[in-house]
Amino acid sequence: MGLGKTLQTISLLGYLHEFRGITGPHMVVAPKSTLGNWMKEIRRFCPVLRTVKLLGNQDERKHIREDLLVAGKFDVCVTSFEMAIKEKTALRRFSWRYVIIDEAHRIKNENSLLSKTMRLYHANYRLLITGTPLQNNLHELWSLLNFLLPEIFSSA
Repeated sequence: MGLGKTLQTISLLGYLHEFRGITGPHMVVAPKSTLGNWMKEIRRFCPVLRTVKLLGNQDERKHIREDLLVAGKFDVCVTSFEMAIKEKTALRRFSWRYVIIDEAHRIKNENSLLSKTMRLYHANYRLLITGTPLQNNLHELWSLLNFLLPEIFSSA
């Protein structure tokens, strides 16, 4: 869409790393088709961030889980919506600093499997990015606000 959402998010993670000493772990969940771009942009604009892409077949993911997705070995885990669901057991082991959802309108239905799964992850902070405005009703907005601040937006 060209609004600079990816770069702004990478800039935030870079700022936290360089100026605040907060190295993560952070998780970016995005459409599968954008994961390559996320990795490329992180390497280009903030190469100091140790980034792992969690994607692949069962054997590839096993290798990633056992060898790369280890506390202290990475700063950012970039994964797809599908992998966030499939690999929830492995991903729930972490206490994430930031859970970032690209194309956040994908969790506008609070009853969807993706939305329910994303709510399982413990994170100090949550960030939703999207270039797609909500169109249907206020309940969709509530669902996003509930994901960000469940203690404030606790019931619809």
